[in-house]
Amino acid sequence: MGVPPMDSGWSGRDARATFLGTFMQFSAIAAALPSTAVTRFDHVPFPLVASGKVREIFDLGDALLLVASDRLSAFDVILPDGIPGKGIVLTQMSNWWFAQTSALIANHLLPDQPGEFARRGLPDRDLQLRSMIVKKLTPLTIECVTRGYLIGSGWNSYQKTGEVCGLRLPIGLRQAERLPEPIFTPTTKAPKGEHDEPINDAQAAARIGPALYEKVKATSLALYRFGHERARAAGMILADTKFEFGTDAAGNLVLIDEVLTPDSSRYWPAESYVPGGSPPSYDKQFVRDHLLALHWNQQAPAPHLPAEVIARTQEKYLAALKNLLG
Repeated sequence: MGVPPMDSGWSGRDARATFLGTFMQFSAIAAALPSTAVTRFDHVPFPLVASGKVREIFDLGDALLLVASDRLSAFDVILPDGIPGKGIVLTQMSNWWFAQTSALIANHLLPDQPGEFARRGLPDRDLQLRSMIVKKLTPLTIECVTRGYLIGSGWNSYQKTGEVCGLRLPIGLRQAERLPEPIFTPTTKAPKGEHDEPINDAQAAARIGPALYEKVKATSLALYRFGHERARAAGMILADTKFEFGTDAAGNLVLIDEVLTPDSSRYWPAESYVPGGSPPSYDKQFVRDHLLALHWNQQAPAPHLPAEVIARTQEKYLAALKNLLG
């Protein structure tokens, strides 16, 4: 089924030209992936300030080092087996999208990343490929989820109430169907170990202030439309995504964390897209399906993954990157 365009208001051709002359090509990224998953970073000579399911954050004094590990989580449990090179794919895809979206909003990357790594005495190539050196900012206290298709928790909510985050949707929509317009469905940003909860516009505005909320909402929708257009040109559908933002000392809004990766977004192959079911995706859904078939109780410790599942999952992440970079 063909996917009609979503008008982003900007084609991004100039950003792509700049990107292609600056960043790594797909073949170089694929060749740099390690043979075994990298899940710990004990050799980094800076204080660890936070550790999440995938990323670790180190304090560089005047900046932060964000490192994407090869760890994989499912059902909020970190699995005992990682996906070799997953963190590199996430970081390099984020770098690509940061370049593409720089005309829409500023991001947290410090300029001249190679120079920053050299200046701070971080010569390890694997670490560089999976890391970003970024500005210190104040993260917003909401997650910015934007949806163009009815899937996942949005589909579950719609089936029960006909709404998603307080937004009433048309009657009779099918699973994975394209929405009349993209919608912004914020959530709380839960502490580690807890689940984010959906909230409506009024609740989100109360958390960060009405003026900032309206700017975040408009920016998220513009970024989603742009991402959908670029993904469609690469043969993929961007079904939904999560953005994170921060503010600097002057109150300026900045795009942070990762952006439009398979960990923060749901991508489907455009050529096989048909509404009415759950389309295959370029992410860890393959792992979720495997674990569901085991009837695991979704509590730690998680079962080990077979080598075939690890390899197939790596292929999914690489396929999404290759589609975008060509």
